[in-house]
Amino acid sequence: MNENFIKNYEYYKDISLKKYNTYRLDVKCGYLIYPGNTKELIDLLKYLKENNINYFILGGGSNIILAKPYFDVVIKLDKLNNIKIKENIVTAEAGVSLIYLANLCMNNNLNGLAFAGGIPGMVGASTAMNAGAYKEDMASIVKEVKVVTPELEVIRLTNKDLNYSYRNSFLKEHKDYICTEVTLEMSYLDKDKIKETMTSRKKRRIDTQPLDKPSAGSVFRNPEGLSAGKLIEDAGLKGYKIGGAEISTKHANFIVNTGDATYEDILELIDYTKKKIKEIYNLDKIPVSFLKEENSVKKVRKM
Repeated sequence: MNENFIKNYEYYKDISLKKYNTYRLDVKCGYLIYPGNTKELIDLLKYLKENNINYFILGGGSNIILAKPYFDVVIKLDKLNNIKIKENIVTAEAGVSLIYLANLCMNNNLNGLAFAGGIPGMVGASTAMNAGAYKEDMASIVKEVKVVTPELEVIRLTNKDLNYSYRNSFLKEHKDYICTEVTLEMSYLDKDKIKETMTSRKKRRIDTQPLDKPSAGSVFRNPEGLSAGKLIEDAGLKGYKIGGAEISTKHANFIVNTGDATYEDILELIDYTKKKIKEIYNLDKIPVSFLKEENSVKKVRKM
């Protein structure tokens, strides 16, 4: 990496990503870079592609396993954080906190993000993976997105273009399309009613989820008509540990870091759980809610 090229960016060299992922995995990074806007992002991507440098775009780090010991370049979009509200249309850049946006919408009597009040992710990544809870998700409110294509052009994709399904979208399947801005179409509702819903759901999270330990939220997607957490609990796997990774004793669909877990521990525990569920229930597939990191790292070729 030519540091002269990135001298005008905010960047950090040779640091741990421990505080940048909710599993608190202590993996290393050669360069952590913060583009200040979409143009800076495109210029950076062009440089990395031309120099055949691996890069990875990290959102809130809340729904991912950083499954390798070292990253060449990690890009954070936190500085892409502008928000515009016009009547019931909300436009937010990719680096906006989803929790912050949910509360902002509530205070403006805009309903549609009450489900997101406890999701510690960024707007861009949450839109790409179709984040959701309580049978609601981003797909129900996304009107369109602005993305940078593999050819480094900025285009708009509609909700239909995104081909949403449960915890999936075109953007999740095509990671070379980078979401930089999201437009949401909200409905009107009195903020006190929205707040009541969000407060109730917050209490439920506190009562049922292991929020005192590092995790990435629910690990497995629910098979159709079934609860992944209940399947795991009924299989007697609550509290099962591999290294520092443990199936939570509070919620069986959470794998928590008890203090010194490695990404190998977590991935091994995921594979063990899938194997046991198949053996006990004859279920061929209990998919993981988020892709393993090795499917997310971009191996770019010289343009």
